[in-house]
Amino acid sequence: MRWLSMVKAAVLEMAAIAEFNNVRSVAEVPEGDDAKHVFYHRMFLEPQEEKRNLKALMVKRAKEACSCTPGKVKDCVFSFFPILQWLPKYKLKECLLGDLMSGVIVGVLLVPQSIAYSLLAGQEPIYGLYTSFFAGIIYSIFGTSRHISVGIFGALCLMVGQVVDREVQRAGYDLEAATVSAHTDTVMHVNTTIVPLNQTSQILLCDKTCYAIKVGATVTFIAGVYQVAMGFFQVGFVSVYLSDSLLSGFVTGASFTILTSQAKYLLGLDVPRSSGVGSVITTWINIFRNIHKTNICDLITSFLCFIVLIPTKELNEHFKSRLKAPIPIELAVVVAATLASHLGKLRETYGSSIAGEIPTGFLPPRPPEWNLIPNVALDAIPIAIIGFAITVSLSEMFAKKHGYTVKANQEMYAIGFCNIIPSFFHCFTTSAALAKTLVKESTGCRTQISGIVTSLLILIVLLVIAPLFYSLQKCVLAVITIVNLRGALRKFKDLPKMWHLSRVDTVIWIVTMASSALISTEIGLLVGVCFSMLCVIFRTQKPEAPLLGWVAESETYESLSAYKNLQTKPGVVVFRFEAPLYYINKECFKSTLYKQTGVNPAEVKAAKKKAAKRMLRHKEVGSGGNQTSISLELVSEPLGFHTIVIDCCAVQFLDTAGIRTLKEVCKDYREIDVQVLLAQCNPSVRSSLIRGEFFKEGEDHLLFHSVHQAVDFALGAQEHNGTCASKN
Repeated sequence: MRWLSMVKAAVLEMAAIAEFNNVRSVAEVPEGDDAKHVFYHRMFLEPQEEKRNLKALMVKRAKEACSCTPGKVKDCVFSFFPILQWLPKYKLKECLLGDLMSGVIVGVLLVPQSIAYSLLAGQEPIYGLYTSFFAGIIYSIFGTSRHISVGIFGALCLMVGQVVDREVQRAGYDLEAATVSAHTDTVMHVNTTIVPLNQTSQILLCDKTCYAIKVGATVTFIAGVYQVAMGFFQVGFVSVYLSDSLLSGFVTGASFTILTSQAKYLLGLDVPRSSGVGSVITTWINIFRNIHKTNICDLITSFLCFIVLIPTKELNEHFKSRLKAPIPIELAVVVAATLASHLGKLRETYGSSIAGEIPTGFLPPRPPEWNLIPNVALDAIPIAIIGFAITVSLSEMFAKKHGYTVKANQEMYAIGFCNIIPSFFHCFTTSAALAKTLVKESTGCRTQISGIVTSLLILIVLLVIAPLFYSLQKCVLAVITIVNLRGALRKFKDLPKMWHLSRVDTVIWIVTMASSALISTEIGLLVGVCFSMLCVIFRTQKPEAPLLGWVAESETYESLSAYKNLQTKPGVVVFRFEAPLYYINKECFKSTLYKQTGVNPAEVKAAKKKAAKRMLRHKEVGSGGNQTSISLELVSEPLGFHTIVIDCCAVQFLDTAGIRTLKEVCKDYREIDVQVLLAQCNPSVRSSLIRGEFFKEGEDHLLFHSVHQAVDFALGAQEHNGTCASKN
């Protein structure tokens, strides 16, 4: 007895070792004298223990979050203020020259753009300079990217300008009248008392210009609060819904709106700025209605500026690898145009529209208009999302290029504070801008010191030079804005290449661009997000589902429709479904499986029942055996395969509808003597199958870790069944 127990223990130990070491083990052992083992390659995987004690986990994390040690406080402060990390380690000899050069060059380019983009945001030129100054300083303190240039961005200026126009009109100010400071010769910046049309009982100690910056600053404040909240709650995942094609299409569509809004300045027309749905079409209609009022002086000036700016910009791009710094043609054009306008007295002689008084210094800080927050809170959401999405994507792109890392959450804090703090100093919304970032990188930028240098240069302009731009024509600023749209408008040239790479991305780009341009920027962004999500759903609703063939002398199975010289195993069909299996595509899964295998179980069962009834009817009538034999052949007609292996490697997850669908498929095929095996299921799918009671007791071994393993099992089982049948 002792000897027998020792042998039994040794056998059990050998079986356990064999299973653990992935050797061939027994799958199913039929009972009886003729039983023969069916072997296949089975792996033993021990699952990790699940952490089910949620309370203990929450207590542990709460203790970690609430614990306060000197080291933790230091890490928290240093991570929140990255300047404390990199500034003490700043290498003067290696970095200072590049930072100074890039900072000065970007500042020279930014001064005219800040003045020009102020018009786009519905503000006076001085507020654009304020915005650029504060953005550079604040981002240098909170930002983690060394290369991006944070400042005025055209699409955001357009969105802010649309909100400003709406609120100014709602407050009763006449949109058709030019701003007070731009059309008077006063040298003092004063507030005038105006009674709005729809608020006759209330006296506002603020003119149209003053009220416009109140609206702009309030929108900026709310957008910044949203961005900081996104960073605090770590909801930066929202940006993943803004794909590259969507953002590119949105910027191109917004570029058409920007171009349309600036066209009236090119012609010197006094046309009201349209807002809302179809503003682009409305604006062009108004322009053509007033085309006979074109100011010839502004038209000629615009034409000359285009002739100078476009070729020089093209030369800058063509020879950027040879030029140490781009030619500051914008600043040169602004200086020359200002001198020409002042010396030629173009405003007095020809009635040209000019920038007007630009005061020096800073206005006293003022909080946002709290009463306006309910009116603009919804408008600030797309502004906040677009701002942080562009900033985070650009910072990650340049960090990867130069071999360092950025913190996406900290970037959201940085861009949020770049909006919150400046909103108290008469500024509007900012974000990273690609064009200026490329200039900054190409001119030797090494650290965030470059942004500080840019801000100091703008400070000099604010304190000393700003009043000299009094006579600058607005058409010159419009030309600068339009010329800087070339990059976005050039995306049309990339459409054939984009179509070749991905037709879906191309359609997303076209839909977002068209809706942003023809409807409105906010609705265009929403349409783009919804359409791109629908495209994802459609892709999973009707995914690729090929039959697979065996690659000779390997354990690999690939698509028969994609590759030649693949082999199929007799009696085994391998099917791959390349999408999650859930309620949306469950019917597609079944119909595609039936189509690819050529066998619909319901039709086979119906045909068998019909043949059986016909055979029974013939027996009752007593007719000849010829038709009876035909019916018998129909009933016992072979299907051509005995096993279907479903490759689940591309099935990321299952829902209840997906589990139910798999159960139905297995049951239906089992009824017509076809076995269904699942292979290459990920842990999530395996867990869903077990929780959904997909397997009957003792059938969990029919879940295989590879297609090759499942096919081997199917062939072995069929061989065993054939041997048993022949003996019988």
